[in-house]
Amino acid sequence: MFDDELVSLATEVLDRARAKGIHLASAESCTGGLIMGCLTEIAGSSDVVDRGFITYTNRAKMEVLGVPADIIRDHGAVSEACARAMANGALAASSATIAVAVTGVAGPGGGSVEKPVGLVHFAASLRGGETRPLEKRFGDIGRSNVRRETVHSALNLYLELIELV
Repeated sequence: MFDDELVSLATEVLDRARAKGIHLASAESCTGGLIMGCLTEIAGSSDVVDRGFITYTNRAKMEVLGVPADIIRDHGAVSEACARAMANGALAASSATIAVAVTGVAGPGGGSVEKPVGLVHFAASLRGGETRPLEKRFGDIGRSNVRRETVHSALNLYLELIELV
């Protein structure tokens, strides 16, 4: 289901997290669960993966992850502020050590001048520590490619935060 590069990267994430005895969560919008799907593609991932939240709608982001309505109203669902709130909400609703959140415009429609197709906001939160934002502009490379590149970037964010534990 996932290409060799993503499986290799996911395996590295799991191995490093396992070595440190930590658990992972995700809060996903534009990827619809692909980050956790990639991690759980690997047998034995259950000793590292805690849970994933697919919060595709604004309502789900607010109800499941506690994203404040004013963040969505003032910044939009595709924003750094929303990604940060999603990641922090995933930590609050799980026993994970690290949560990565993604929200973006995968396309082919839905983009604007301010938020074009291919824009994805990420946030990686470390329990008791920092929340690290990341913005990527993949461009209008096709929905599947935007989602694939988002998974790739999210896995790299896990690796960055694992090193801080």
